[in-house]
Amino acid sequence: MSFVRVALDVPVATLFDYRAAAVASDDIGRCVLVPFGKKVAVGVIIELARTTSLPPQRVRSVLSILHDVPPLPPDVLALLKFCSDYYHHPLGEVVLNALPTRLRRRPVPKLQTASHYRLTQTGRAVDLTTLPQRATIKRELLRRLLAKSRAGVDAATLNAVAARAPAALKTMVALGWVERAPLAGATECGTPPRLGPGLELNPEQRTAIDSVRCAPAGFTPWLLLGITGSGKTEVYLQLIADALAGGKQALLLVPEINLTPQLEALVRARFPGIALVSLHSALNESERLHNWLAAQSGAAGIVLGTRLAIFTPLPRLGLIIVDEEHDASFKQMDGLRYSARDLALVRAKQRAIPIVLGSATPALETFHNALHGSYRMLTLTQRVNAVPPAIECVDTRRKPLIDGLSQALLNAVRETTKRGEQSLIFINRRGYAPVLICPGCGWTSGCHRCAAKLVLHLGDQRLRCHHCGHQERIPAACPQCGNQDLVPLGQGTQRIESALARIYPDARILRIDRDSTRRKHAWNEMRRQIHAQEVDILVGTQILAKGHDFPQLNLVGVVNADSSLYSTDFRAAERLFARLTQVAGRAGRGASRGRVLIQTEFPAHSLYQALRRHDYPAYAQELLAERRQAGFPPFVHQALLRAEASRLEVALDFLARAARNGARIKGAVTIYDPIPAGMARLAGLERAQLTVEARSRSALHAFLREWRAWLDAAAGRNVRWSLDVDPLEL
Repeated sequence: MSFVRVALDVPVATLFDYRAAAVASDDIGRCVLVPFGKKVAVGVIIELARTTSLPPQRVRSVLSILHDVPPLPPDVLALLKFCSDYYHHPLGEVVLNALPTRLRRRPVPKLQTASHYRLTQTGRAVDLTTLPQRATIKRELLRRLLAKSRAGVDAATLNAVAARAPAALKTMVALGWVERAPLAGATECGTPPRLGPGLELNPEQRTAIDSVRCAPAGFTPWLLLGITGSGKTEVYLQLIADALAGGKQALLLVPEINLTPQLEALVRARFPGIALVSLHSALNESERLHNWLAAQSGAAGIVLGTRLAIFTPLPRLGLIIVDEEHDASFKQMDGLRYSARDLALVRAKQRAIPIVLGSATPALETFHNALHGSYRMLTLTQRVNAVPPAIECVDTRRKPLIDGLSQALLNAVRETTKRGEQSLIFINRRGYAPVLICPGCGWTSGCHRCAAKLVLHLGDQRLRCHHCGHQERIPAACPQCGNQDLVPLGQGTQRIESALARIYPDARILRIDRDSTRRKHAWNEMRRQIHAQEVDILVGTQILAKGHDFPQLNLVGVVNADSSLYSTDFRAAERLFARLTQVAGRAGRGASRGRVLIQTEFPAHSLYQALRRHDYPAYAQELLAERRQAGFPPFVHQALLRAEASRLEVALDFLARAARNGARIKGAVTIYDPIPAGMARLAGLERAQLTVEARSRSALHAFLREWRAWLDAAAGRNVRWSLDVDPLEL
């Protein structure tokens, strides 16, 4: 009797034993249907076993093994097990999370795997004239296969030759003349990829590429530190070409879905003969499954995706690139709280392949590793065919603002528009105003479900919570005192757009934020308008800050930057510098030098001074010195235990008991007192947290493994908890 241990999508840190009559080692990683309670569930076989510790009457049988669904390969299973261990998350949820949604649900689709055949070396040597005269079908099959000896021919085309063609094809496979081939689009080992037109490399780009090419084979992490517009993407493309030429696949991770279409078009133009697939949440279930299967089969030479793509099976993986590696979007903020950037490093090490982390403002942890030799650093300090923009600070302390806009910025916008160039006003806050206020009694528009304010959206006359999604009508009068003169306080993208339309009535203004790009294909149409110069002034959030190349955009104005300058979050300054660097990098990517105006009440702050000098390394060193002195990452390692309950006292009590239990566990860790979360109420639940810290990563995880067992046993139905390893938000 054989048994299998199955991972199921349940929040339990265990595998489930089932009987399986006909099971083999190559079924590990394969999907199965099993009874679970009163339902039938989809699971994944993780292990085979000859015995089980369960009583015989409790062991149920596997209903079916889904042989038409490709199994997860050993390297992906190893990555998923590491992910489960490192982030202390149930293995079943980790494994099922890595599968396309369509494979996780019943009924599991019947997959039609298209067979593809090509000639072997023996088959290419067969002389057609020596075949018997009656072997007409074999002769015709050989002719067709010879005509496409490298790419191969799909089985349907070959079987259509004659009724007996399938039998003849089977015989030729047995003779060793024909073999199954990767699907069309896969790069044959050693075959140089067909390239579209590239760009001429400058000396820094050439040095970076040659450094990676000349490095010894195996795992090497590279930090590509390049200012915006310095040609990091061209370096990526050259390295991808090297991987494809060696018969390998390349995985290119990007932080945002909005970056994917533009980058995908660029990569397709460069590699017209290579199959490329994208993997991100904007795809429907069928598209995602199709692309995942193309990657898993080896048919796709290039996979372009957001964070979840790190788990994609890639049998010939030879290179991983993480673009904008500093971006917080690579960190999953709920459920399985993993970092795709960190797992990319683990996967590259497991596969013994190079990985390139690219950024103009790398995360301080990454920069610290490069400074100390754990990563190798490559630098690009010059823009390609352009110069960095001139960055100026507009002191707003003693100057009146018009709807949040300074006169200096308004004058610059007017001059830029007159020259036929484009301007961008950046404010990282959508809506009309952050809050509606009553000047009579001081009432503000708060969300009843969150510790946040309802944002005024004037266009559809609604107040919306940007955290839980609650929305309501704008009140006609103050709910507390009846005052009808309610006032919007602060600025959002809609209010800036309205002010600019009033000041420049002839200008063509386009607002780009999550509200305006919600409709499918809206962002693609907006990009077309910008490139076609159908827009004079852009108003946008961080959607516009990353990776976009608009040649006519020569002025960037930044509004409300100071709101992130003095924050309780020790990462706030690092994030602000990265955000401002990215948005400033949109200016002056064409023939003219760009200009950036940052409105601030603290123009002498070291952050703004380093930004004006385009000197991220100096500012990063300053932040690292502060982190070392304060005892923050990367000089310590942290985990955050969060608790949610209907009442704050319940959440705090659970965390206090967890802290007392943790104090009894031996280990060099520090457990801080429980406190309410930064946003103490979210979506109707009260939230609290406590931080665990250790100088050693191994000490932290040894503690968490033991502590996790108590947490599983102690939590009741009245409290929900989660563990976040290497948290980005405290």
